[in-house]
Amino acid sequence: MNLEARKNMEKVKNREGIKKILLFVALLGLLAAVFLSAVVIGAVQISVKHAVLILLDLLPLLDISLEEIEPVHRDILLKIRLPRVVLAGAVGISLATAGAAFQGLFRNPMADPYVIGVSSGAAVGAILAMLTGAQVVLAGFGAVPLFAFAFGFVTMLLVYYMARVGSVVPVMTLLLSGIAVSAFLSAVVSLLTFFAGEKLERVVFWLMGGLGGATWEQVVIMVPYALVGCIMIFLFHRELNALLLGEETAHHLGVDTERVKKIILAGSSLLVAAAVSTSGIIGFVGLVVPHFIRLAAGPDHRFLLPASALLGASLLIGTDTLARTVIAPTELPVGIITALVGAPLFLYLLKRRKKLRYFGGGE
Repeated sequence: MNLEARKNMEKVKNREGIKKILLFVALLGLLAAVFLSAVVIGAVQISVKHAVLILLDLLPLLDISLEEIEPVHRDILLKIRLPRVVLAGAVGISLATAGAAFQGLFRNPMADPYVIGVSSGAAVGAILAMLTGAQVVLAGFGAVPLFAFAFGFVTMLLVYYMARVGSVVPVMTLLLSGIAVSAFLSAVVSLLTFFAGEKLERVVFWLMGGLGGATWEQVVIMVPYALVGCIMIFLFHRELNALLLGEETAHHLGVDTERVKKIILAGSSLLVAAAVSTSGIIGFVGLVVPHFIRLAAGPDHRFLLPASALLGASLLIGTDTLARTVIAPTELPVGIITALVGAPLFLYLLKRRKKLRYFGGGE
C-alpha cells in the first residue's frame, strides 16, 4: 500500500471517528433533554428552573435553596416522576443493549430482545402469579415481577440446553429453538388469558407493557441488573465484532466462540428478564434502536452498544411521557406507543437497507 493510500485511509478513519463522537454527544444531549422534559411534564406542571434546582439539590456538596419551590412540587418530582423516568431509562437501556447483542450474536437484523422466548416465559410466569393470587414480596417486588423474572430466565436456560449439541451450541439451532419455545409459550399465554375471567383486564394491561406505579424500590433492584447485564456484554464488544465475520473466522482469530455465546446469551437474557418483569412486554425498542445506530455509524459494537443504550433510554422515556400525558388523566400502555412509533420508523429504516449490503455493516 503506497503512502497516498495510507493517508487517505487515515483521513477516512479520522472522519468516522469525529462523526461517532458528534453522534455520541448528540445522543447524550437528547437523553438530557428528554429526561428533563419527562420530569416537568404532567398533570401538575413544574417549571424547568424548579426541576433543575430540585435535581441539583440531590447532589452532594451542593447547598441549593428550595424556599421558592412548593413542597408538593418537590414531592411529585422526587417520589412519583423521577423514579418512573429512571426506571424507564433502565428498561430502555436493557432492551436496546440486548437487541444489539442478539442481532450481533445471531447475525440477523430481525433479531430482537425477545427472539429466544424470554418474554413469553416471563409472560407465563406473570399471568400465573395473577391468576393464582400468589402472595410473595421480595425487596419491594410482588409476585408478578418475581414470577416473570424467574420464568423468563428459566426459559433462556431451557432454550440453551435444547439447542446444545454436545459441548457446542450452533447459533442457528439456538435461534430456531428460541422461536419454537416462544411459539409454544405464546400459546400457553393465550390459553391462560382465555381462562383469566375477571382478571382478564389486568392480564391484558400487563401484556401491553407499562411503567405505572414505579417506585424507588423497583429502581434499586432494576438498575443493578441493567448494569451487570450491560457490562457483561460491553466487555465482549471485540468478540461480537469478530462473530459478525462468522463463527469459523472468529475462531481462527482466537475467539472462544462457545464461551462468548454463553456470556452474551446470559447477559442479554438477564437484561430482558429484568426489563419484562418490571414493565411488561414493550416491543420495538430493541429492534429499531440498534438498526438506527448501525445505519448511522456502522456495525462496530464498541460504539454500537453504548450508543444503542443511550438512544434506547431516550426512546422509552419519551414514549412513556407521551403515554401518560397524551390522553391524561387516562394513561395508555407504553407498549402501544412504542409500537405506533417503532413500526413506521422500522419501515423507514428498511427502505434505506441498501446502505447495509450485508448485516455486518455499511459501505
